[in-house]
Amino acid sequence: MFKLMLQNLARDERGATAIEYGLIVALIAIGAVAAMSKLGGSSKGGLQATADAISNAIS
Repeated sequence: MFKLMLQNLARDERGATAIEYGLIVALIAIGAVAAMSKLGGSSKGGLQATADAISNAIS
């Protein structure tokens, strides 16, 4: 009985597939964060100018 359970466990590849999907998701998340931080830094000046223009228009 125990030997059969070990054989089934050795043939089961679902854990390996889950780890692979986890690594893919982690790489995508790292890429997304890097892209957002790069875009966020470059668009900060434009957003600040817009905020200043709105503030000046209101006052």
